[in-house]
Amino acid sequence: MVSVHSISARATDTVIAVRALEQEAAKLDVAASFLCVFYDEIHDDRLIHDFLATRFPGVPVLGGTSCGGAMSEKGLGGDGSIGLLAVADPDGEYGVGTAELTGDAASAAEHALHLALERAGCPGELPELIWIYQAPGQEEQVIAGLRRVVGDRCPIIGGSAADNAVAGHWRQLGPEGPMTNGVVVGVLFSSGGISCAFQGGYAPTGTSGIVTQSSGRTILTIDGEPAAEVYNRWSGGKISHKLAGGNILTDTTMFPLGIEVGRIGDVPQYLVIHPEQILENGAMSTFANVGEGCCLFAMRGDRAHLIERARKVATAAAAALPGGPKSLAGGLVVYCAGCRLAVGEEMDQVSAAISENFGGMPFVGCFTFGEQGQVLGSNAHGNLMISAIAFGR
Repeated sequence: MVSVHSISARATDTVIAVRALEQEAAKLDVAASFLCVFYDEIHDDRLIHDFLATRFPGVPVLGGTSCGGAMSEKGLGGDGSIGLLAVADPDGEYGVGTAELTGDAASAAEHALHLALERAGCPGELPELIWIYQAPGQEEQVIAGLRRVVGDRCPIIGGSAADNAVAGHWRQLGPEGPMTNGVVVGVLFSSGGISCAFQGGYAPTGTSGIVTQSSGRTILTIDGEPAAEVYNRWSGGKISHKLAGGNILTDTTMFPLGIEVGRIGDVPQYLVIHPEQILENGAMSTFANVGEGCCLFAMRGDRAHLIERARKVATAAAAALPGGPKSLAGGLVVYCAGCRLAVGEEMDQVSAAISENFGGMPFVGCFTFGEQGQVLGSNAHGNLMISAIAFGR
């Protein structure tokens, strides 16, 4: 029997926040098997780690900083918040491994996965789900390293740690403590079953073009023209004031790019890409790799769609459980930080929508600078995406 419990606290002083977590954790009458923790960048990770190591000795822990804190079934935590999810599953197996993302990121991720499997007591076995949290920047390489071991035979779900102002203050937290440029890999063998959903809240406008020059996460030209000029035209002039250069993260949240990754029937499915900066000669950087020859679609979104998509993702994850929604014990949610900032004061509606469609069961959500999930059976990295994991009883 699996049970899921969420604990939250809010304070700008980490000592006070941790004290509140301690008081709530004291009420738990079950032994935790797996922990996820997400918190505002202002907090002292070491104090959070020390609390978890003392209160839950030996329990695998995974998490890190999240833009503006966390959310749960109780609502949006807000600035200074910490969200902790405890999964109690005496018949399941869980393990967490970590690695620094220096040098070969793919090999580092592969090492962390093997370590997690060993700690779960399941070396060489295929997890039901892999959950990751990492520093932004090398997501595709991390997924490539994990796929060396599991391919696409199990979902790889997670997010890229975020701060509050895209200033590089993100951190990751694993069993050994906090990291600034690492990956934390969790393997989940749940006795109650796990399901997941991964979607974006944007629709194509009907305009598209071919990437004619690119390098990693920099798009140089689209259809032979400077990428920034093409994108500005597609977005109706949203970045006209920054064509000479600058950060366009906020300007482009409702006007991302999309890559078609397949179809369900006649309905195309898209991986969403978030433009980040305008560079020299009209080049444009993004938060994901874009290859030459790729067809890019202009996408549009609005607050209502981003709220509704959270509802749909939660519903889809719960419905996919072996026992259906009635077997739901609780969940984990990854919601893009860019979407969070765009939704703004209406974010309470997002947490409420998720809670409603999770039937009021406990969940914790984080706000990330990149999202990883499975699209049409393939594990991928995208932006401005929403994912949900549902734990069955």
